[in-house]
Amino acid sequence: MDNLRRRVEHFLEQKNFATEALGALEARTGVEKRYLAAGAVTLLSLYLLFGYGASLLCNLIGFVYPAYASIKAIESPNKEDDTVWLTYWVVYALFGLAEFFSDLLLFWFPFYYAGKCAFLLFCMTPGPWNGALLLYQRLVRPLFLKHHAAVDSAMSHLSGRVLDAAAGITRDAVASLPGRSEE
Repeated sequence: MDNLRRRVEHFLEQKNFATEALGALEARTGVEKRYLAAGAVTLLSLYLLFGYGASLLCNLIGFVYPAYASIKAIESPNKEDDTVWLTYWVVYALFGLAEFFSDLLLFWFPFYYAGKCAFLLFCMTPGPWNGALLLYQRLVRPLFLKHHAAVDSAMSHLSGRVLDAAAGITRDAVASLPGRSEE
């Protein structure tokens, strides 16, 4: 627990949008940043548990910061952070796909969105306990290595059929333009 407290205090000392906003609130109210941050996290957690629109809030948490961090990773010369965030987006996409098919069932579980948010935060966790990297290494990668040849073949066949269909639709659309005679 002491390690977590140190990490939070280290985060609050950094210069970013959240800490600047907390600093401005601290100056205005006289309440320390760490208490303001704890209050914000508590309110956010309660809203995820009981609030209307928890789905939107959970999706924003799972999307906004990772998108920002991904842009920063793209712009940095370091390629290791690119891999971390690409892995996050692969796991996020697979989770979203699974959620799409199970949403009607999962929606009825109490505190579902709090659990989903905790899972997404676990996937964003930096360092050796990064949930996205763990899930990728243990689940996604073995399945990919086992089935990628079949998926590549199916995608190649499907893309050929889509291109043929698009060419046919374009040909028909051009032929039906006014002033265009059948040749």
